Amino acid sequence: FHSTYALAIGIGVMWLGSRNFHFIRLAVWEISFIWLSSLAIPVIFNRMNLTSKWKQRIRLLINYFNRNFYQQLLFFVLPIYYMSTTITSLNVFFIILVAISAILSTMDIVYDRFISVKAFIMSLFFAFNLFACINVMLPILWGVRVVHAVRISAIFAFLGFATFIFKLSEIDKKKKKLIIYASLIMFFILSEFGRSFIPPAPLKLDKMEFGLGMDKKRLQILSPIETLPQGRNRIYAIAHIKAPLKLKEQVRVCWYLNGKQILSTTHHQIEGKGEKGGFRLWTYFTLKKVGEGTVLMVSAETQGDQLIGRSRISF
Repeated sequence: FHSTYALAIGIGVMWLGSRNFHFIRLAVWEISFIWLSSLAIPVIFNRMNLTSKWKQRIRLLINYFNRNFYQQLLFFVLPIYYMSTTITSLNVFFIILVAISAILSTMDIVYDRFISVKAFIMSLFFAFNLFACINVMLPILWGVRVVHAVRISAIFAFLGFATFIFKLSEIDKKKKKLIIYASLIMFFILSEFGRSFIPPAPLKLDKMEFGLGMDKKRLQILSPIETLPQGRNRIYAIAHIKAPLKLKEQVRVCWYLNGKQILSTTHHQIEGKGEKGGFRLWTYFTLKKVGEGTVLMVSAETQGDQLIGRSRISF
């Protein structure tokens, strides 16, 4: 019953997260509580002469608060990541993991009897969720560029994982050091070479327009098209991207013809105008010949090679 109730509350939090990003500032306190309380349990048990029954009661009480904070955090960031996810790209795997974590946090039995009692699993669970929350928080609250947010979040995730591993009493010091060094390398590799798997939240491609002409002063497409015309034509594309206020980012537009890249623009410095506004990037390419089965795809990407979104048009 409580798991169903928690899931219903999570859906409500998702609704809130899709409408006002800035409530994520509460995540600072919730993450801090989860982090400190999880580390405090072993200390409390070691220093206080408690019976096994009281140890179980204290652990379940802290788990109750931690589960609720995980639920609020993960269900809140889930729609933000969803809006930045391109379903047909690699970054869909990340949002699947966030969704799984959110659902697990509502399952009392699974969390209390499996996740929270297995220290290594709990370390990974906390590190991933810490990364997912900070990665969204930094661009929204402080305008940190998305590529830097990934790196900073990876550092915090490593620190969270390392502090949990350091507290494990069943592993000797040498093994702890090896695990921590290996995790440091893993987090570095993921933050530098795994960014294509991470949606560039909170950036969102609102739409991509194609046309045979463009009004450069008004940044409007002229003679819009939905299919590629025959013959030699200059095709214009305008990417409409939404971002929160104060967020500055380097974005480029890439063109692909039948899966092969034919153009990549330089990175342009843009600044978000808020949830109701945004910015537009325009570019063009001259197609010399269009045949049956020709597919033209245009994508918007960050400087860190994170896909904001893409659209295609075919003959």
